[in-house]
Amino acid sequence: MATGTAPGPMRVLVLGASLRGDSLNARLAALVARLVRDEAGAEADHAHMDEFSMPLYNGDAEIAEGLPPGALALRDRLASCDALVISSPEYNASLPGGLKNAIDWVSRVRPQPFKDKQALLVSASPSMVGGNRGLWALRIPLEHLGARVYPDMFSLAKAHEGFTADGDLAERGLHERLVESVTSFLRLVEADTRYVCLRRRWYEFLGDCTDAPVTQRAQD
Repeated sequence: MATGTAPGPMRVLVLGASLRGDSLNARLAALVARLVRDEAGAEADHAHMDEFSMPLYNGDAEIAEGLPPGALALRDRLASCDALVISSPEYNASLPGGLKNAIDWVSRVRPQPFKDKQALLVSASPSMVGGNRGLWALRIPLEHLGARVYPDMFSLAKAHEGFTADGDLAERGLHERLVESVTSFLRLVEADTRYVCLRRRWYEFLGDCTDAPVTQRAQD
């Protein structure tokens, strides 16, 4: 009896969304990438936002010049992974402009790579809310584009005091919660990408039709 080839390990893009080299979110992204490898046995493609340089989105520039290389590079890295983790700072109670700009550019690629991509959102901030308001804002464009954003987000408050010299979280309970969030998320990703038994379709709003312009733009 012939048997199929066993699938390789899952691959996860872990994106540190701050442009600063040694930002708190870069440190959190590095920790998440390590947990993806060590705790979940998956492959982590650890990326930093400054690897994907691109101008502010301009529809005229897109028509005249096409998509910038940075947007295409991010699209390629995203398309090659089973799931996405974004570690994002909070700017003025919202997401950083550079991250939103990158999402806007990449969303212009066809097929649109965010659709049906499982995503986990984490943040680190010196504030007492840990960047959580920025993650709620970040959910909006990702879910509009059809990404399946994991309900349990993780925000590290007082993050300037939150890491050990080894890169773990200083508070043991928080570290264990992050490990549980990452491993639970990846169990869902495995079920969704390896054991698909239902055909799903995303809708912009209740009663929407799949040929409505906004849904077609988001899904295609």
